[in-house]
Amino acid sequence: MSTRPYDRPAASRSIGPPAIDDRPVVGAPVAAVLTAAASGPGGSAAAIQRPLVRVRDLRTYFWTLGGVVKAVDGVSFDVPAAGTLGVVGESGCGKSITALSMMRLIDRPGRIVAGEVVLDATNLLSLSEQEMRPLRGGRISMIFQEPMTSLNPVMSIGSQIVEAIRLHDEATPREAQERAVEMLQSVGIPDPMRRSRQFPHQMSGGMRQRVMIAMALSSRPDLLIADEPTTALDVTIQAQILELMKRIRQERRMSIMLITHDLGVIADMADDVVVMYAGKVVEAGSADELFERPHHPYTQGLLASLPRLGERRRRLQVIEGVVPNPLRLPAGCLFADRCERAMPICRHTPPPLQRVGGAHLSRCWLTPDGDNALVSPDAPPELAEEDAIRLSVPDAGRTTLDPATLSVV
Repeated sequence: MSTRPYDRPAASRSIGPPAIDDRPVVGAPVAAVLTAAASGPGGSAAAIQRPLVRVRDLRTYFWTLGGVVKAVDGVSFDVPAAGTLGVVGESGCGKSITALSMMRLIDRPGRIVAGEVVLDATNLLSLSEQEMRPLRGGRISMIFQEPMTSLNPVMSIGSQIVEAIRLHDEATPREAQERAVEMLQSVGIPDPMRRSRQFPHQMSGGMRQRVMIAMALSSRPDLLIADEPTTALDVTIQAQILELMKRIRQERRMSIMLITHDLGVIADMADDVVVMYAGKVVEAGSADELFERPHHPYTQGLLASLPRLGERRRRLQVIEGVVPNPLRLPAGCLFADRCERAMPICRHTPPPLQRVGGAHLSRCWLTPDGDNALVSPDAPPELAEEDAIRLSVPDAGRTTLDPATLSVV
């Protein structure tokens, strides 16, 4: 994404966020939606303990010539301390933009318009860029999707890790070099001294991913955000990378936020799971609850599409259709056009994010038992909206935004 401000010639009509200073505009404090839900029976141990990071009502919009794209629209979740949160969903659901928003790496024409990302009682979205810089790559590190495009092709591997170490720690060049070699050894790279002098193109995909992990861990972060860390790797290397991440998490007692579309990886790695669709959280809960009792039809469709060992099927189940156009989102449930259980109410009223058991939340009109909604199919939208408010998890202080008031035409 370009770092240049989004602008157009003065003679033409332009669309973009209003002129602001370097700090993002942050909405009013939002109640602890998932923390409150986790206090109920049935929540996982990771969800009940005090989280490392709390994300509340996060909204990131992009201003385009076609209109405002709500890439992330009211997302809330907790990252458990010393645990792993899995964020799953198909491409275009807002997973990566959520992570980039947490790191404050959103460029124009995008902008974080509301929400909170709280680390140790500090809202990262209220910090200036100068205050944020030591935290980014320091206490929170990120592994990006494609290591070949994330590593500098004209710098040796060791030089890039040394640069990351010296940026966040007061270390001499010699100390930083020794730590870089130690980090390469800790992630399983053989002959780390020789490898530290090599360049990215001289390494395999699995080796480059290990280098990215070593670089991200070099500052001893509290949270590691891994965005599709096993993409384009064969299954053997993928298993090695996942085992490496689990070992490092246990040794360092750090948290991991794992972003992927692979439910097999989520089942192996995650303590808690957030399922995203079209910029919203549609289901959240412990990994055990979500895999044993999925509630939302989208989650059920994702699980049903997985092949199972020993089961013979002529064809895998698929979810028909595609994610809706973000410029023309439906008025009701965002998944209604692809849902086999869609009801009339789903077409005109957004569903509530309701508690379906313990810390298990689902944004769906189906009852907690999976039955059709009790609202009459002929009920007017205003009555359906009242019912949605009644069913929703308490969320006092929610920020209400009108994109029209945020754009300049």
